[in-house]
Amino acid sequence: MDTQQKLPAAIDALLKKGFTDDKTLYEAMSVVGETLNADRCFIYVRQPDQERGRIAFCWRKDGSIPDVVQPDWQPDTTDLPQEDPLFRSALDSTKVIYVDDVKTAGPGVLNEAFENKTFGHRALIHAPIHGGGKLWGILQPCVFEQPRQWTDDEKTQIEAILPKLQPAIANFVTL
Repeated sequence: MDTQQKLPAAIDALLKKGFTDDKTLYEAMSVVGETLNADRCFIYVRQPDQERGRIAFCWRKDGSIPDVVQPDWQPDTTDLPQEDPLFRSALDSTKVIYVDDVKTAGPGVLNEAFENKTFGHRALIHAPIHGGGKLWGILQPCVFEQPRQWTDDEKTQIEAILPKLQPAIANFVTL
């Protein structure tokens, strides 16, 4: 199989299994994390009309990686866009941001202190999931300990799966 098709094909196969939306999204985090050989992969889900969200699904390579699941919904258009440039970007754009190194990305891309305090990762993909002109979620695979250069192949795969995840997120957050 063409490596550029591995992740999209795996997500397509997962979606065909007919799981509940929450199981589908959890399994998708596992597929993305394992395919990218990430340390952690989570998805922030959002109720755009209520301007609130939470990290609902998190896959971790092992138990030493922090779990970031948030059980409660939180408002996300008050302080968060000012504190987190990546989130502000996701509200306004479908552009996926690939951060090879949190320490060298610069304030135009992210708030290093916020990333360190909140997530602790060293490299990440910040992939907004939009549908109908609204931000429904953010997919975020990441690695700890060292920088990581995301390949063109990985970028192609991530961007191909985002629209596939949006319907499951929309169904999950409107239950």
